[in-house]
Amino acid sequence: MSNRVVTAHIPIDLAEQVDLLAARLDRPKGWIVRQALTSWVELEAKRHQLTLEGLADVDANRVVEHSSVVAWAKGLDQAE
Repeated sequence: MSNRVVTAHIPIDLAEQVDLLAARLDRPKGWIVRQALTSWVELEAKRHQLTLEGLADVDANRVVEHSSVVAWAKGLDQAE
């Protein structure tokens, strides 16, 4: 796998946290950043997919009316 250098300006406190993690885990800072960025990209891809699924549900009229959700939520208090 080939690599590409990406530069980012980050707050000093975040950079210091990366430094501490790298030292604690005995890993290079680049490894820490790569792990974090990979996780974030995967999370954003999942959020996007869920958004598309939600929009498809709306288009197919698979929705629950707001008043039904409110009534259900109020019923939760009474169940206790």
